[in-house]
Parts: sequence; C-alpha cells; structure tokens
Amino acid sequence: MRKIRREDTVLVIRGRERGKRGTVHEVDLKNDRVYITGVNMVKRHQRQKDERTPAGIIEKEAPVHASNVKLICRACEQPANVGFRIRTDGVKVRVCKSCTQDID
Repeated sequence: MRKIRREDTVLVIRGRERGKRGTVHEVDLKNDRVYITGVNMVKRHQRQKDERTPAGIIEKEAPVHASNVKLICRACEQPANVGFRIRTDGVKVRVCKSCTQDID
C-alpha cells in the first residue's frame, strides 16, 4: 500500500516548485514519482505524428519524486505524515499522524 495515490491533494516541500499544492493525476510506482496537475510544468517540442496530436511547443507536467511531496490531510487541512493501521473490520487504511483521522 502506497502513502500517495491518485486524486490525493499534495504539497511540494522541496525543489523549485516548493509551496505549491496540486492534485496527483498519475503515480509511477516503478520510479517512485508522481505527476501533479499544474506543478513542475515543462515545455517540449513535438512533431505531429497524426492529426490527433498537436505539433509545436507543448507544455506538460514533469514528474516529481514522491519523497518531495507531503499529503494534505482532508480532516485538518495540513501537510501530514502518513501512517497505516488496520480497522476492526480488517481493512488497512492510511492515517494522518497529527490528527489521527483516517485518510481513506
């Protein structure tokens, strides 16, 4: 089970994008990186391969390493360290370490 998943709101804590918040729209488990909407934008030159892909200079999100982001707790709205616990019904859930509320 991963600490950061799709649709989570995160805060960037390191790098040139420090302090920005965004929503994770893709997680690369193999390389331990996350793609955050509107954060770490880069420009790439692209050729038109077919009529569906645009040609020219496009702007897209570059990945950020997962260790450089912190999850925003939905209950306390603060950047939180994430822990895990097993509920009484046997489901493993993520827990905010500061307010001890379930994130999932």
